[in-house]
Amino acid sequence: MSELLSPLSPPILIAGPAGQLEILVTSPQKVTHSNRPYAIICHPHPLYGGSMTNKVIYILATTFNQLGVGAVRFNFRGVGQSTGQFDHGQGETEDLLAVADWVKTQLKPTQLWLAGFSFGSYVALKGYEPVKAQRLLLVAPPIERFNLAAWQIGNIPTLIIQGGKDEIVSPLAVSQWVAIQPHRPQLCWLSEADHFFHGHLHELRQTIITTWGNQLS
Repeated sequence: MSELLSPLSPPILIAGPAGQLEILVTSPQKVTHSNRPYAIICHPHPLYGGSMTNKVIYILATTFNQLGVGAVRFNFRGVGQSTGQFDHGQGETEDLLAVADWVKTQLKPTQLWLAGFSFGSYVALKGYEPVKAQRLLLVAPPIERFNLAAWQIGNIPTLIIQGGKDEIVSPLAVSQWVAIQPHRPQLCWLSEADHFFHGHLHELRQTIITTWGNQLS
């Protein structure tokens, strides 16, 4: 596992469907395996302060870097320097597709992963098939809020991390949703964690490392 992370580079602007999209790329300086996947990370709800600087998004990005995986954070339309207006998940999915196209062209990843937190999990679910993602991480997916109870995940390695004391996303709804999946995702519970993982960010990081780290060695 690489512990050497690249210095924080400034965000860059790329063309998006509603104007420009602000993205931030971080990569390991050194990796212990030959492959270099890149993970695109989707942030929480834009209307409630969600952005690519969210602390959970930061933890996901730096954890991927520790695993030797490049990380691409971006702001949905209307957030930060990304232009446009909130579009209830549809336009945000189009933003994701534009970022994925840029990553494939400019970074040429050996694999493309998707990750999302809260609202970002919803967008990642909508986008993983069209971008042909090869791995999926969902943190606190809002099953009830976006009517995802009947949504089925395809045959893709999927890790779901859910806090047991989440006050926004129903832990029971997540558990029931996982149980009906034809291709059962791996569900990891952080029993004492709330929605924003206050005081449990280290556990969130370690859960990803423990679950996926051995698969990348």
